[in-house]
Amino acid sequence: MTQPRITPSEVEVAEAAKTLLPNGVALYTLASEEFEVLRISFVFRAGSALQQVPFSASAAANLLAEGTRNMTAREIAEQLDYYGSWYDVNVDRDYAYINFATLSKFFDRTLAVAEEILLRPVFPEEELRTYAAKRKQRLAIDRTKVDVEAREAFARALFGAHHPYGISSDEREYDNLTREAVADFHRRFYTAENCFVVCSGRIGEHELQAVGALAAQLPHGEAETAIRFPAPETTHAVFVEHPGAVQSSLRLGRLLFPRQHPDFVGMQVVATALGGYFGSRLMQNLREKHGYTYGVVSAMVNFEREGYFAVAAQVGTDVTQEALQEICKEIVRCGGLDGRVNIALDYFDASINRISAWTVGFRNVEKALLSALCTPHTVLKELQDTNQFTELMVRQEELKALPFGEVWDEYCRRNGVPVDGAWFEEVKKYEQNVLSKRI
Repeated sequence: MTQPRITPSEVEVAEAAKTLLPNGVALYTLASEEFEVLRISFVFRAGSALQQVPFSASAAANLLAEGTRNMTAREIAEQLDYYGSWYDVNVDRDYAYINFATLSKFFDRTLAVAEEILLRPVFPEEELRTYAAKRKQRLAIDRTKVDVEAREAFARALFGAHHPYGISSDEREYDNLTREAVADFHRRFYTAENCFVVCSGRIGEHELQAVGALAAQLPHGEAETAIRFPAPETTHAVFVEHPGAVQSSLRLGRLLFPRQHPDFVGMQVVATALGGYFGSRLMQNLREKHGYTYGVVSAMVNFEREGYFAVAAQVGTDVTQEALQEICKEIVRCGGLDGRVNIALDYFDASINRISAWTVGFRNVEKALLSALCTPHTVLKELQDTNQFTELMVRQEELKALPFGEVWDEYCRRNGVPVDGAWFEEVKKYEQNVLSKRI
């Protein structure tokens, strides 16, 4: 039996109740009696964008449970394991999320451990050194992967290498991380002014009062909003060499607006339709139709002060241009060129010199966009929508034989740049006169 279609207007989403504690902490509750489980998340504006010392934000969050004034790391772990409680930490650019989940009958005991973790951490030197060594090794390994280097280069391209959202610290900075720096970050940002709490599940009056009492004990400090952020400095095209890579990691995107903007939710819908699930346009095109990739994704990323739209995919180096062209086609079809698009990153095997790599990469992106613009998408869509499939097939077949190369050459001439087959002579002169003389 086919299930009836549910429209968004028919979906009821419960609204969280909000309580403002005397110390300014906002407590949000979403009660449900269906399950005997509670989840409590203490969210602090204590992300990596606020740190003055590299890696101090992530260390402060991840070392909270590695020893307190009254409990060792082992005792904390044993207590949580004994009651079957779940503890997790996540840190992004803006926030640190300290999460607990427990059965309702073990709520009081779990909250007692949470109180130790949140209010009385000591950041033991031995635990810090172990943590720093493991994270340094993991980061060094991760940075040998094309997707990690692509992601970091993309952030630098969008925001600037020195912007809090674009900084990528050297993994060797873990060697310089001190307990004092971690404790200082915790003291500055794990405060009532920078915190809100979210509770969901079986939340009764007792649980609400207990969580509120814990949040009320958070110390006062400086509000995170007092820190000023510079304006982004965007580089519109970046190509990173990786000799021997078997895959290209593609990143395309542009700065838009943060989550407070009235169009943010609408852009999330656009991103979902384009590449947010398995049946999305990009997945159907690049994976199902062409087999260029195992996965492609588009997303509207919501930082506190900035937001951006991005498309990301990993493809074989031999189909990099083809995959890029299909992504550009989808961007054009969705009207994505109505504003400025940043060609942020193309990551590929480039055992050639950087001038040639950059030129080939950038010209290929422009070719892909121009090819997409030359396709009569409006006409093709109308034919499909009106079930004129025979004419649609004829038009699509005719498009395959159109002389795009001549269109591209004319575009180059109008912009005063060499056509294909001519620009490389300038590169060879540069290699001979400049690169060959470098030691």
